[in-house]
Amino acid sequence: MSIAFDIRHLGGTHEIELFNRIPYALNDEIADDLEQGRRRVEWTWLAIHEDRLLGRLALWSPSGSTDATQFDILDLDDALSDDEQREVGAALLDAAHGEAIAGQATPPEFARYLPADWRERRAERRATETIMALLEASGARFVVERLRLQWEPKAGIPTPDPRLDFRAFEDDDEVLDLTTRALTGTLDAHSRGELGHATPQEVARAQFDEEFARYTTPREWWRVAVDGAGEAVGFVFPARNSYHHIVAYVGVLPEHRGNGYVDGILAEGTRVLAEAGAPHIRASTDVGNLPMANAFARAGYSTFQRLINMEWN
Repeated sequence: MSIAFDIRHLGGTHEIELFNRIPYALNDEIADDLEQGRRRVEWTWLAIHEDRLLGRLALWSPSGSTDATQFDILDLDDALSDDEQREVGAALLDAAHGEAIAGQATPPEFARYLPADWRERRAERRATETIMALLEASGARFVVERLRLQWEPKAGIPTPDPRLDFRAFEDDDEVLDLTTRALTGTLDAHSRGELGHATPQEVARAQFDEEFARYTTPREWWRVAVDGAGEAVGFVFPARNSYHHIVAYVGVLPEHRGNGYVDGILAEGTRVLAEAGAPHIRASTDVGNLPMANAFARAGYSTFQRLINMEWN
């Protein structure tokens, strides 16, 4: 390589401008993430030549977590040659693995946030394909590409389904029962992967403990959809994470699929958040989950980004 470089950690918040010299979707969140403990300087690595940023890597976790749960920043200077990008990227990965990732019982999942048309953008495609190749060489595998979706008030609240009524969940046991039942026949790649080595009950419990129970917004927002006979047909989890109001989960129970209930359930989740004052609502679904992607489109959600996930076994 023609450029010598050093690998080091972020020196502190005074270096955020340096860290953000490579454009990326998450740059505007870095400062607040550091302040709130979702990122730590010991979870950031920079490849530096004199005062030039050649590449960077960072991990993330929910506030209060001991281990990193997401590896969501790996960027390389587009001006580097292909060989130079591979060398810088490999050095950053080696540093992160040696200091943090290898010491975790469960390695953090890789997430790359991309423009919706990233394959048509030369620089984005080159960078992403290089990074994916580096990760594959380190033992990671592709999991899924997801659509990142956004609803805005100008889209209007979707029309409710007159066949459905909604109520709050009775208790956590009902949450676990319905989320367990909804896993049958799921098209979600993460859930399908987890079901390969765990029971539906175990997968639902992990989802609840590691994700749903962390939301601090009212549990009354979570809604069970019931038909005219009072039977539960599905559910929706509207919430707010550390950044945005979100539709965290939409589920239709297997015995009620094919009846078009998903539109009404999603409409209810959107209504709850809109009435709570959400300036916009975020959601996501797998590219391959066409029924859910189509439901979001009908409800006025547009694709503003894509997300690629990879993981180490």
